[in-house]
Amino acid sequence: MKTEDHFRIGSVLKTKGLKGELQIYVDFDGIENIKFNAVFIDIAGKLIPYFVASIKYLQKNNAYLNLEDVDTIEKASPLVKRDIYLPNKLKPKKKKEEFTLNDVEGFIAIDETHGELGEILSVQEYPQQLIATVEYKNKEVMFPLNLEIIKGIDVEGGEIYVDLPEGLLDVYLEG
Repeated sequence: MKTEDHFRIGSVLKTKGLKGELQIYVDFDGIENIKFNAVFIDIAGKLIPYFVASIKYLQKNNAYLNLEDVDTIEKASPLVKRDIYLPNKLKPKKKKEEFTLNDVEGFIAIDETHGELGEILSVQEYPQQLIATVEYKNKEVMFPLNLEIIKGIDVEGGEIYVDLPEGLLDVYLEG
């Protein structure tokens, strides 16, 4: 199982009691609205599936998790401090009004002059603006995400239309 096919929902804080119950920290908003019967736990860089026997949501960001076949503290202890994931297909789709520029990661950037630039690999937040990174002609290219550059966003199609300043790509390609 690859982590890029999954999204992190939290991590195991500690064991609770002697029957293998785990106290988990949940840092994914709205997890209580997702229906799932298995989780994936990162053990030595591999995602290992576990079936969920029960999950109880406590106050915000905390839950108790019982996993099938983890019924002793000895079986539960190795899971402490591990990250917990769910498959991407369970990730709730954002409503259009909740969409932000941070969500264009994974979109295809298309420039008015140069055509398709490639997939946006990351969006970083800097003090004055957001910066998108794409790989264009085997070079990492960064450009700001602002009103002057963005000409349109197709949320359903996963595309962002930009008009990069003249010469910006040349700076990266000449190196």
